[in-house]
Amino acid sequence: MSEKQRDPDLEPERYELREGLPYRFELGRRGFLQLLGGVVVLVVTTDADGQESGRTGAGAITDRDLAAWLHVSEDGTVTVSTGKAEVGQNIRTSLTQAVAEELRAPLASIRMVMGDTDLTPFDMGTFGSRTTPFMAPQLRRAAATARELLKELAAQEWGVEPAALVVAEGRVTHPVTGRSLAFGALTKGQKLVRTLGEDIPLTPAERWTVAGRSVPKVNGRDHVTGRHRYASDLTRPGMWHGTVLRPPAIGATLASVDTSAAEAMSGVVVVRDGDFVGVAASRASAAARARDALRPVWKTTPQPSGRDLYDRLRKPPEPEPSDGRRGAPHVVGSVADALSSAHRRLESTYTVAYIAHVPLEPRAAVAEWIDGRLTVWTGTQRPFGVRGELAEAFHLPEEKVRVIVPDTGSGYGGKHTGECAVEAARLAKAAGRPVKLVWSREEEFRWAYFRPAGVIDVHSGVDAEGRLVAWEMHNYNSGSAAIRTPYAAPNQRIEFHPSDSPLRQGSYRVLAATANNFARESHMDELAAAMKLDPLELRRRNLEDPRLRAVLEAAADRFGWAKATSEPGHGHGIACGVEKGSYVATCTEVRVDASGDVRVLRLVTAFECGAIVNPEHLRNQVEGCLVMGLGGALFEAVEFDKGEILNPRLSLYRVPRVSDLPEIDIMLLDRKDLPSAGAGETPIVGVAPALAGAIFAATATRLRALPLAPRGIPRPREAASRRGR
Repeated sequence: MSEKQRDPDLEPERYELREGLPYRFELGRRGFLQLLGGVVVLVVTTDADGQESGRTGAGAITDRDLAAWLHVSEDGTVTVSTGKAEVGQNIRTSLTQAVAEELRAPLASIRMVMGDTDLTPFDMGTFGSRTTPFMAPQLRRAAATARELLKELAAQEWGVEPAALVVAEGRVTHPVTGRSLAFGALTKGQKLVRTLGEDIPLTPAERWTVAGRSVPKVNGRDHVTGRHRYASDLTRPGMWHGTVLRPPAIGATLASVDTSAAEAMSGVVVVRDGDFVGVAASRASAAARARDALRPVWKTTPQPSGRDLYDRLRKPPEPEPSDGRRGAPHVVGSVADALSSAHRRLESTYTVAYIAHVPLEPRAAVAEWIDGRLTVWTGTQRPFGVRGELAEAFHLPEEKVRVIVPDTGSGYGGKHTGECAVEAARLAKAAGRPVKLVWSREEEFRWAYFRPAGVIDVHSGVDAEGRLVAWEMHNYNSGSAAIRTPYAAPNQRIEFHPSDSPLRQGSYRVLAATANNFARESHMDELAAAMKLDPLELRRRNLEDPRLRAVLEAAADRFGWAKATSEPGHGHGIACGVEKGSYVATCTEVRVDASGDVRVLRLVTAFECGAIVNPEHLRNQVEGCLVMGLGGALFEAVEFDKGEILNPRLSLYRVPRVSDLPEIDIMLLDRKDLPSAGAGETPIVGVAPALAGAIFAATATRLRALPLAPRGIPRPREAASRRGR
């Protein structure tokens, strides 16, 4: 069992982390001993007890040892280690700023070592917007501890009190005498021996001089010029290329395979190990030809159709899950009693489709075996998790496996598992040389996991003033993230129900918060229409959270909501949400033409995530969320039938294009009085419900299914008489 499976806070929609290994290799005793250099070992999995970071185990470095996190070389270079991975969210820069702020060192002197299981402390993974609220404070404590230790070293050198010294720009100075020493001269490159303390003073946000500014992206020039090497770009001496035989449909198993034609090809290695069949060759084209020469016989089983999806998701899984996925319902008061006396009751059902992550960089891995030790370079959000998968797959102790994550071309929650790394490692073992395996775009669509589909039922009641008296919400399959309402409702019943999914599913940017917020905010719009209230006014009457109210008012003011007037074919919508400690509100303007095509004209978003670390890069994250949200809101959906993905390429699967982009206006509310929260996910949740509201205002058509308009919507018609909304 992995460390994530033990985490009691693990959201149920992280289905991929509860999967077993993708393959069960049938290594014989001889092959097993060859892997281990003739040594038999007992494999013990790491028990991380759900901790965020830091190594565990007898005699190992713990997360309280300064040396695990920070080292100052004699030349003044500051090396900082973190198990987090850079996947495009720019934490390499924000974490560098955090360290520079507390250490009082130049940004250019800091070198971040990230996502290397041999060199960095254990980390659960780069997911859940945890880097800024959890890892950044950890590195700030390490830097502050190092700063105070450097002051002590200088104080001993000069025979003065540490309090009399000043640290700035990578130097410790005694202002009275003018003496000054660089960090490297003080450490002489030696290990910094100190235990991190929770009570170490950290610089408050209002006094930041490095953090809080829009400094350029670290290594940005390398990315722009193409100098940076992603996993798919890497080469090793004598490296071959690999490819894997895939089933024709979900659920198909290999009955037999004739490999003779492929094995007859020069310079080709064919691997058959249980259900795994792969090929390695000196060139990618040769590997592909050999794979195509294989003659497999597949055994298929009946698979469900997408037409029956939502009825299927309502059915409980068989058997009932025993891993805590369901959880207990959230119950306050009596919904039944409150509904019976409510002034107005409303019941609606909302659905969300499976969608794909479509990362810019597909899965890729380079695997190399040397003297029974395995090293894999791969683009993953969980290097230590992938190390565990590799160790289990090849019956190795984890110290015999190293996973290195080059800065990766996006993940969006879709790169938590190590199937590509495992496949590359198996081919490399057979070939006796390094092997690179790069998934095709079609493999990504067919065999990676998807954002879960779901059905959400909402039943509500309001009083005569439009204030909620009852709120009941049931989510089937898509997940429990942000399932609780931020609105004041004295009587609630909120529950997540697991299902048997016909497709592989798992984490996606902000998890099920997009689905739950779509249902909740769309339902609030429906209540507003039923009560003949402005959607903004209904929200005001039911909001008590001052932070959520602040972003809602800010977005509405910037958008000009009070003066915005909808008319047939032209509408406006508004939505808000909270998740992972950050708050968002989005207003949108749409035009729907006579053919039913939807054109988004404007998006205005207000976002608040506590103290802002890097304003420009935060703005980029918010903008990326909004653009990504357009796809899931309007047209992205995985189509499938009888175990086959019907739209497994970008010519068939619609993602947002440049021509789809509206005018985007982003307001960042900087709360230096609050801790910094994660920001790479939450802004997406307001897009879909705001668009649904705007489309209703333009057409009087209430859409309750995501995507809203994969093939356009019914012809616009005269909206019912309602105050321009």
